[in-house]
Amino acid sequence: MSTNGSITPSTLSPKDLPWQIFWQRDKCSLCGNCTAVCPVNAIEPAVHRQRLVQTTMGLEAEPSNVYQVYYGVRQKTDPAYACIGCGMCSMVCPNDCIMPYRSDEADKLKYHVDRGGQPRRRGGRRNVVGGVLDQIKFTRISMLTDPALDAGRHEFELRTLLGRILPAEENLRLQREQGWIPPVREIYPLMIGSMSFGALSPNMWEGLQMGVAYLNEELGMPVRMCTGEGGCPPRLLRSRFLKYTILQIASGYFGWDEIIHALPEMKEDPCAVEIKYGQGAKPGDGGLLMWYKVNNLIAAIRGVPPGISLPSPPTHQTKYSIEESVAKMIQSMYMAWGFRVPVYPKISGTSTALAVLNNLTRNPYAAGLCIDGEDGGTGAAYNVSMNHMGYPIASNIRDCYLNLVKVGMQNEIPLIAAGGVGKQGNLAANAAALIMLGASVVQIGKYIMQAAAGCLGSETDRCNVCNIGLCPKGITSQDPRLYRRLDPELVAERVVDVFLSFDTELRKILAPLGRSTSLPIGMSDAIGINDKAAAERLDISFVV
Repeated sequence: MSTNGSITPSTLSPKDLPWQIFWQRDKCSLCGNCTAVCPVNAIEPAVHRQRLVQTTMGLEAEPSNVYQVYYGVRQKTDPAYACIGCGMCSMVCPNDCIMPYRSDEADKLKYHVDRGGQPRRRGGRRNVVGGVLDQIKFTRISMLTDPALDAGRHEFELRTLLGRILPAEENLRLQREQGWIPPVREIYPLMIGSMSFGALSPNMWEGLQMGVAYLNEELGMPVRMCTGEGGCPPRLLRSRFLKYTILQIASGYFGWDEIIHALPEMKEDPCAVEIKYGQGAKPGDGGLLMWYKVNNLIAAIRGVPPGISLPSPPTHQTKYSIEESVAKMIQSMYMAWGFRVPVYPKISGTSTALAVLNNLTRNPYAAGLCIDGEDGGTGAAYNVSMNHMGYPIASNIRDCYLNLVKVGMQNEIPLIAAGGVGKQGNLAANAAALIMLGASVVQIGKYIMQAAAGCLGSETDRCNVCNIGLCPKGITSQDPRLYRRLDPELVAERVVDVFLSFDTELRKILAPLGRSTSLPIGMSDAIGINDKAAAERLDISFVV
């Protein structure tokens, strides 16, 4: 498929694009489904002219040229309409005659995506495959002296605690002097991380919440989900299912007018409150909900006018430092719920995480610390932030845990790890590795979008148009024509499948270790890696 029109400095050929459309004329029925469903208008109906040479038998007449016109599709080569490889055209094609293919050429599009002086902004995660988590092996296998367990028939205590766990004498002192001890929640060690109502479509968000409710109500698995910074729908705020939800407050404070007004009518307290100070995919950059997604529903929940972009500042503007936040903001969130709800901060992975943690150790109100590593996903960030900024989650969690060990508080402050967990599909192995490095809870975001709703984005820069509200699956779109493609009940069913599968695989990892009564938090003698530098950095075994 060739390009038409004049040649300009940004004129590219299909060969220069990262994705090329392969179309078979003989199988095409000209239904138009492919052009209608393409989220970026990368293909268009076209009229083609073909030259045919006609010959006759014998030498009675000379060969002649005949020109035939036929109809089909053409791939656009303008950088603004470059194919993103989502494959929606092949999904809706009734004849399997169209398919995107990854180009074997160097991606020249990256030099032309800054039209108008604006660098490229995209959704998804960083385009780097592999990582330390996928290299970690579980090496401490129990045998005769320490028998292994039967993963299928043995009972496992796959639960963890969220909240400040003070020593008994400190609890007695607080109870005696203040009539209060820090609240603690028993939850499942795998949590659905913060994806806001607005970043996700209504159908996707509802499907996740229904799946979480089923896991709790029917299967007895205390799974929790964080709302993200977009507030919470009024119906959920006033329902008994709020206890399965973690409310997040970020620097934009979107939706918190609605939350505060709903306080007297809440049937249940939320599981916890998460104060967001940073995000792994774009550390120090704040949040952004593009105006394409701010429809009337989102605007009403967030308390803003519709049709405007909603940036969150990189810091909480009312606080001068993280120290002040620890001293004031965490305590004020406790006061709002009468000291019944745990409150913890969320930060992006950074070399200053230890400084934040040290402040939390001195504050009895701090219920934990969530760290979001460099491989975390986002709905909108500049390429330079996603691909070149951040801190790996494995080493960050390990540093924080070892610091807690030094001060004798490793059992008091739970650490929550997030950022690229299950990036290569190895969810249970990645989560178990992070738990043995020191995490009490593991968060997932992009993984649940891929597993429960069929997100088309990948780490090879496929799709990744979450930011412009044109998600072809309707996962991150606020356009009803798109999100109606997503059945919330089927999403909920897949959420349940994912957690049941994770539960089985986690037991398969813990059983050979001989662990069943508690999670192996910080059990670093059970893991090893064949990278000597990584082994030294993480203080784990070097195995070859």
